Amino acid sequence: MAENTQYIVSARKYRPDSFESLIGQDNIVRILKNSITRGKLGHAYLFCGPRGVGKTSAARIFAKIINCSSPTPDMEPCGECESCVSFREGRSYCIHELDAASNNGVDDIKALIDQVQIPPQVGRYSVYIIDEVHMLSQAAFNSFLKTLEEPPAHAIFILATTEKHKILPTILSRCQTYDFNRISIPDIVRNLRGIAGKEGINIDDESLHIIARKADGAMRDALTIFDQTVAFCGNEVKYGDVMRNLNVLDYEHCFRLTASMLANDYASALSEFDSILSKGFNALYFTASLSSHFRNLIVARTGSLEALLEFPDSLKMKYREQAEKCSLQFLYDALSVTVQCESGYKESINPRLHIEFALMKLCFLTGGPVSLKQGAAATRLQVPVAAPAGAAPGNAAPEVTAPSAASSAPAPVQKAPSAASQEPQATATQPAAPRADDASAEEPAKPRRRSARSAAAALSIDAIKEKDSADAKPAGIPERTDRIPGDEEIMAKWKELPAAYASRPRLAGTLANSRVDIITKDGYKQIDFHVVNLAQKKWIEEVLLRELEGKMQQALGSSAVRLNVEVLPEEKVEKKIYLPGEKAEVLMSSNEEVKNFVLDLDLDVK
Repeated sequence: MAENTQYIVSARKYRPDSFESLIGQDNIVRILKNSITRGKLGHAYLFCGPRGVGKTSAARIFAKIINCSSPTPDMEPCGECESCVSFREGRSYCIHELDAASNNGVDDIKALIDQVQIPPQVGRYSVYIIDEVHMLSQAAFNSFLKTLEEPPAHAIFILATTEKHKILPTILSRCQTYDFNRISIPDIVRNLRGIAGKEGINIDDESLHIIARKADGAMRDALTIFDQTVAFCGNEVKYGDVMRNLNVLDYEHCFRLTASMLANDYASALSEFDSILSKGFNALYFTASLSSHFRNLIVARTGSLEALLEFPDSLKMKYREQAEKCSLQFLYDALSVTVQCESGYKESINPRLHIEFALMKLCFLTGGPVSLKQGAAATRLQVPVAAPAGAAPGNAAPEVTAPSAASSAPAPVQKAPSAASQEPQATATQPAAPRADDASAEEPAKPRRRSARSAAAALSIDAIKEKDSADAKPAGIPERTDRIPGDEEIMAKWKELPAAYASRPRLAGTLANSRVDIITKDGYKQIDFHVVNLAQKKWIEEVLLRELEGKMQQALGSSAVRLNVEVLPEEKVEKKIYLPGEKAEVLMSSNEEVKNFVLDLDLDVK
């Protein structure tokens, strides 16, 4: 049967009891020591910062030192005087702690105020540590203000909180405020390694780093996770066991995924993602881990930034090796894809497909089946070409591929010869099949066959489209020429233009009522038509001008016509009369009798 000993968790057993054992708060320790040495103690302190970084521990150490009868030269409590012993045994009458989370009413604060008036029996100061002070009610804060501002000479208040923004400004103005920082990963690892040595636990640096990163800067959380890991693994802690116990995504997953992306192997990347999901990991957490991985690769690729990698040396080496295989452009593009994937994850209807699509993008960043940099236009198309005349029935027609971006412009498409002239013209496009008894016909046919194949290879989809569009020109539209039409012809066609926009009456009215000027320039005619305001001009230039110009060129059968839109000068714009008063003024100005009638009867025309 196991020995009956009381187990104390590491967070309590190894709680700091001196400034030397307080991890990661060196600047605050220095300030507090200097104030004690110089005898300049404030009456109210506010310790604020994240959870588990040593706020309450620092308050207890500070209270012990200022009441210690024989502190060390380094301003540490001696641990042997009556004040130190009574505090260690939990019977101190000069150090008082109040949990504001459960004692947050006005009556609790009034009881504290009454207690403040009693001087300490041992030591020089009565120290009141109020933890989670932001939980006090508004009335309790107001009751506490006067005592906090003018306490007795023997009273010192130390307030601790994780939510500084919830404290009244009137309280903040009465306290010396100290902001505690998150504890760095190296400091947490160093402290955990020392505790593991004291407990006789064998644990590697990789496991300690995982625990430290999981703690997110809180030493108390790190000690709690450490106890949980030891309970799962025993005294021999292995890296794999730590990963399974804490449900942390292994770095190897990200290394394998990046290798798949560099190899354009999207199938392996999707399989790896499915394996990660099957282990119960959150998909958004996976995406965030991938973003962090690309960030770490960028940092590892730059030697001067290696200090930003908070990893053990073995893991830093892995990052350096993979970073050398990645270009900086690839890492930048990959990080952009993962960040966009994170931002759009919650809005996605199908989150898994959203992430899988991002993984496929990452796999195609450096090329592969579909290159994101080349775009869809870079994909090659295969177009069947009719078999040449006289070709053997067993020979397949050659395949034509669209030229790449680096190739020259496609060769023009030659029209196929008619049936009547096909035989004589066979040598121009494809050699005729040689006769069996003609031995000399085979030699000259070889270079012509190669020429036909190269011409077919130069055939592009764009050329086919140009040919089809040229052949499919609608009937009734005259061919455009370079002739310069006359002014009367232009005006006649312009008057017919509004009818083409009968379904848009406002636009048709604008075209019908606009003033038109025709200007003859070198080699073409410019049609200036005027609108009444700048907004109309801007809209027509951006949306409609090229369409109107094309209609006029088709109607006139000439490409030597240009269209320009201008704003009619303000003095030439006909003023629209809307209000009754304006209508009366116009009537009076044009008719003297009406004007006299209005004046005689003193009528109000407004």
